[in-house]
Amino acid sequence: MTRDETAVAGVFVPEPAHTPDAPPALAIDGAGGPSQDAGCRPDAALVRRGRAPAGTDPAKRRQILEGAARVFSAMGFDAASMNDIAREAGVSKGTLYVYFEHKEELFCALIADQRHKHLAELKALIDDGPDVRATLTRWATAYVTLLTTDWAVRVQRVVLGVTERMPEIGRGFFTEGPGCGISILSTYFDRMTARGLLAIDDTTLASWQFSELVHASLLRPLLYRWHDGPPSAEEIARVVGHAVEMFFAYYGPKPAAPESGSEPIAKG
Repeated sequence: MTRDETAVAGVFVPEPAHTPDAPPALAIDGAGGPSQDAGCRPDAALVRRGRAPAGTDPAKRRQILEGAARVFSAMGFDAASMNDIAREAGVSKGTLYVYFEHKEELFCALIADQRHKHLAELKALIDDGPDVRATLTRWATAYVTLLTTDWAVRVQRVVLGVTERMPEIGRGFFTEGPGCGISILSTYFDRMTARGLLAIDDTTLASWQFSELVHASLLRPLLYRWHDGPPSAEEIARVVGHAVEMFFAYYGPKPAAPESGSEPIAKG
């Protein structure tokens, strides 16, 4: 799958209007935000609440998801319509609605698809061997490479743009994306601290600190278009290398304390 085909994760926006052949738009609470029941919950992308999934052909479902990803990448989330998605995916509008009732459900399916794939890849890079530096370097390199791809940057821009008026979008994206990555790291840090390979008293805080260090100077310039494209592999390696060394300078294993009662050796 190309970058453009995986360009969507973490956003769901109700269809602003519906045509006679389309189902009604989602209920809205307050000033334009989705209702509490409309949130993108874990597994909501794959199973609609209270009923079995509609659409039984995995290949057709994949065809629709890939078409939707291309549309959202090219047009943005708000501008894209179910008509656009059906046309790009090469299916009828009726077929599209058999698989996905509205844009929110389609977004959630894309979220789940990419989240499961990338989190599994990152988790597989965690090695409980004694070389913690090598493990963190490998994990951080993959994490930053993913985070700074064109599609990931576009998604983050869109999420930031709609979160003010639809806060559930930001919360869902943050919880199911960065939050899951922090959970992977903190669990790993717990194990390494228990073995004496790291010295961390708050592994959740340390996980946030490490995740911020490794993309310092790389992500924000892309979000604000100060840089036009992803950093090179060499630049990622340089930033990650410094981040790992800084992390170990503070959280690395501490020297054993001298035994009680021992006297320092006199000089002279």
